[in-house]
Amino acid sequence: MKKIAPSILSADFGRLAEEIKAVEAAGADWIHIDVMDGHFVPNLTIGPAVVKALRKTTALPFDVHLMIEDPDRYIDAFADAGSDFLTVHVEAATHLNRTVNRIKEKGIKAGVSLNPATPVSCLEEILPECDLVLVMTVNPGFGGQKFIASSVSKIKRTRDMIASLAQPVSLEVDGGITLDNIETVSAAGADVFVAGAAVFGSGDYGKTIQAMKEKLTDKK
Repeated sequence: MKKIAPSILSADFGRLAEEIKAVEAAGADWIHIDVMDGHFVPNLTIGPAVVKALRKTTALPFDVHLMIEDPDRYIDAFADAGSDFLTVHVEAATHLNRTVNRIKEKGIKAGVSLNPATPVSCLEEILPECDLVLVMTVNPGFGGQKFIASSVSKIKRTRDMIASLAQPVSLEVDGGITLDNIETVSAAGADVFVAGAAVFGSGDYGKTIQAMKEKLTDKK
């Protein structure tokens, strides 16, 4: 089943609890939380204390994306704060296998993310250990960026790699997802869609999420 994961990076940070409740009521499947450190990416967002506080607002899965250097230092903190998925970047984890397995040891699902210029081949050895792969379709750091069109072929190659495995792995796409391109991205093989500005920048969260889901219905 394909899922919509609104990114709170584009929400009103002064009303995060209310915003999360609003997108839950609007039909969101997951809540996507971008964690940025000002080093790995040129922006600062939130830490585990905020995730822990927000955890009280909803039972929806928290899809926490660590865009930070040396993510190993914070695995325990974000897992204990209530993350359901914890995703780290290939480019940031020196010992990726150890990092992924440490996440799984905490009893949560482990994801691996690729920046736009990082080749799919970097997944070859780690993919069997993953629960989720996140393909970035913008350069990470800021919301509201335009989808990189060449990412469609990368999503297809990632889906083909996942299809060769014996176990299920979710394929998530993050960056510039809109009503105009979500169907194309879905057809390329994605099954989780991070939508920030497209949802929180719309006048009607429910109408937007429903329209996205309608475009995904019966799409492979």
